[in-house]
Amino acid sequence: MNERLVGKKELRTLVLYSDAHIARLEEAGRFPKRVRLGNGPRCRVGWLLSEVMAWLQSKTANRDGTAPSAA
Repeated sequence: MNERLVGKKELRTLVLYSDAHIARLEEAGRFPKRVRLGNGPRCRVGWLLSEVMAWLQSKTANRDGTAPSAA
């Protein structure tokens, strides 16, 4: 696997959401899950860039009305 991880700072520049809102979306299953890079409660985390970009693309498709309808 040759995936790139992005940290919180870069993620916020991509999606323009606060840490708290990102966490709420993740918890609701509406945002890509973070990858924990350690075992402790304060370990570093990252997100797969490909998953974040796919999420953004789905948002753009919804905006443009090109997303498949969920009937």
